Amino acid sequence: MDLLPFSLLLVAFACLPFSDAGSIGVNYGRVADNLPSATKVVELLKSQGIDKIKIYDTDPAVLKALAGSGIKVTVAIPDAFLFAAARSQSFANVWVQRNVADYHPGTQIEAIAAGNEVFVEANSTTRYLIQAMKNLHTALVKFNLHNQVKVSSPIALSALQSSFPSSAGTFRPEFVEPVFKPMLEFLRQTGSYLMVNIYPFFAYESNADVIPLDYALFRENPGVVDSGNGLRYFSLFDAQIDAVFAAMSALKYDDVALVVTETGWPSKGDSTETGASLDNAAAYNGNLVRRVLSGGGTPLRRKADLTVYLFGLFNEDKKNGPTSERNFGLFYPNEEKVYDIPFTIEGLRGHHDTRSPTTGGGGQRTVTSPVSGGVSKSSSGNTWCVAHGDAGKERLQAALDFACGEGGADCQPIQPGDPCYDPNTLEAHASYAFNSYYQKKGRAGGSCYFGGAAYIVSEPPKYGKCEFPTGY
Repeated sequence: MDLLPFSLLLVAFACLPFSDAGSIGVNYGRVADNLPSATKVVELLKSQGIDKIKIYDTDPAVLKALAGSGIKVTVAIPDAFLFAAARSQSFANVWVQRNVADYHPGTQIEAIAAGNEVFVEANSTTRYLIQAMKNLHTALVKFNLHNQVKVSSPIALSALQSSFPSSAGTFRPEFVEPVFKPMLEFLRQTGSYLMVNIYPFFAYESNADVIPLDYALFRENPGVVDSGNGLRYFSLFDAQIDAVFAAMSALKYDDVALVVTETGWPSKGDSTETGASLDNAAAYNGNLVRRVLSGGGTPLRRKADLTVYLFGLFNEDKKNGPTSERNFGLFYPNEEKVYDIPFTIEGLRGHHDTRSPTTGGGGQRTVTSPVSGGVSKSSSGNTWCVAHGDAGKERLQAALDFACGEGGADCQPIQPGDPCYDPNTLEAHASYAFNSYYQKKGRAGGSCYFGGAAYIVSEPPKYGKCEFPTGY
């Protein structure tokens, strides 16, 4: 099947009738001391045509304000309550009665999120997750709400062992048997869906030297071919979703649906937070809304229309962490838009992505080699790119996944049974992949950086009997 150029795809999307398309929701976080009342928030949502929200608790003021609004809401039972919900069916029953049944159907609660990114924290919460979900569902059955309200739990992309290329997506092995298989079976049996939080911004921020900004922002780009299945991707967002779909497929749960419960881009960040800007946030979220409401699934699941919740409704001034954490909002606390994007089909018809004049029209930034990091190509006959052993497992793994996937490095030699598989260490495999990418790019400036996880050497790397190429 021939693939249309990305520019023609955009034209095609613009002409679609938008029937049976995806849907857009918004996360309503409240880690702030300057937000409008819940009643005013509901008025704001209705004025913008936003009819789906997700909250991180079951605040009575919010649930009461939503009554009669027609806005569908996903509520959450916090991580701290999962142990009690798993241990006691009566606790789950009372929680569902007080936080769901007492408001339904006036307030259209459609899902319960059990915890949020439970696997991110190195604690014992994970072991209680599945039983808590089962008990919450049993409570919904008790109140005859199980057909209207679904139970799931949002996972972060870090729950995947591998995400690049998308076709190689797999869940972290330590969670497969105790969590993912029983969770996916529960979702299948109850007609629910997997909740996933996906942030291309963080992947771009960490690998801005190798991930094109246009690819991260849904702008026109030549696309990236998945070396595993030959599919072409025009956005990092779709590639990340398909990595999750591939992980689900590997466990034979292709029939379970997926909802993106968080995604967004910050309008402001610290000087070290590459890509955090007003223009990029407007481009990402605006183009994402168009992509979702235009309908259609991903390259791997073409018929799977997406439901996506943007993060978040407001800038939240009490959030900890870097500047970006307080600047993911679509609105300021005074209810003014941080940037102008539509949320509905009607609004999309007259909306176009604009580029910042400072990007030179291409949305790209010039990348130079790090000051330290070995000798340059011009000062030595042969140079190689190797991994920083102290870069950390997560950074090395993310960079390795990219190099072997979208980066197009030749990673066959580090597969089991091939000459460079041994030594079977992350540093050795990453070094081979980094060097392959570096050599294929003609040892160009910036091609041996990988977010600070790599550096250049002038002596041939030595990892067992593996020989590193010097050119392609």
